Amino acid sequence: MTVKRIGLIGECMIELNGVPFGEMVQRYGGDALNSALYLARAAGDKVEVNFVSAMGTDPLSKGMINRWQAEGINTELVLIDSNHQPGLYLIQLDEQGERTFLYWRNDSAARYLVRHPQYPALLAQLAQMDAVYLSGISLAILPPEDRLRLLDDLKTLSQQGKTILFDSNYRPALWADENETRACYQAMYALTDMALVTDDDEARLWGDRSRNATFERLAAAGVKQAIIKAGAQGCDYRDLRTDTPVVNIATTPVEQVVDTTSAGDAFNAGFLAGWLTGADIETAARMGHRLAGVVIQHKGAIIPQAATRPVTDTLFTHSL
Repeated sequence: MTVKRIGLIGECMIELNGVPFGEMVQRYGGDALNSALYLARAAGDKVEVNFVSAMGTDPLSKGMINRWQAEGINTELVLIDSNHQPGLYLIQLDEQGERTFLYWRNDSAARYLVRHPQYPALLAQLAQMDAVYLSGISLAILPPEDRLRLLDDLKTLSQQGKTILFDSNYRPALWADENETRACYQAMYALTDMALVTDDDEARLWGDRSRNATFERLAAAGVKQAIIKAGAQGCDYRDLRTDTPVVNIATTPVEQVVDTTSAGDAFNAGFLAGWLTGADIETAARMGHRLAGVVIQHKGAIIPQAATRPVTDTLFTHSL
């Protein structure tokens, strides 16, 4: 089987996880990077995982890149910016494992990706990929003019036959207002082959009263296929090019949720591990559920390899 190649565009930041003025643990994370890392663990040598971003020349940037390489991620498309450093975020958890965030990212290297002198060469490499993945955060962190340029470049990649995958991952604080977000997402959806969205985000941004309403809106925007993630309720899938009914893929309940950070990112990774290697939608979604179910039982966006190995080592055999 030919190995599929995917480029995941996004940002990775330094993560501080803990209690202000109390015990904290330093890690790293960012939605597209989280998905890239868990995809590399889940798919192994079945998928070539390329992270697409910009990082600094500081020790933390170098240390993160080294760790991504050790995870099996190809970092040749991580551009080095000597004028900027990675962003920083703090996660605080409540007793139910739900999280709140504080961010320091307004001058991060990833924000200036499109302006990097090597960006045109990066685009040429993306043109050799089978698929390109990004999120609403990948778009939101860019200056408006850079965002428009990236959308134009993604349109070209789509016209070249690349599969475009988009997780809307709506974060209001990153946008000027809802109108700006909606306009950007409408342009993105027109290019999207597979949307991986979350019911809460869609209701908050668009006022959707049901998942069916979300599917109808995405179809009208031009999305070809969509999965709506709904936490403990599993996910719904619909092929928006046809009149086929919605399919719900249930998840196995998790008794003790520790931290929901990157649950959706991990689902996307498990799903992509299956879908890119030829699994049907329901099988791929079950793979996403299994991986996310492990991740939410641990603290932090990126959990230790040893914690995911029992599921990633058996993901394909147990899900097919």
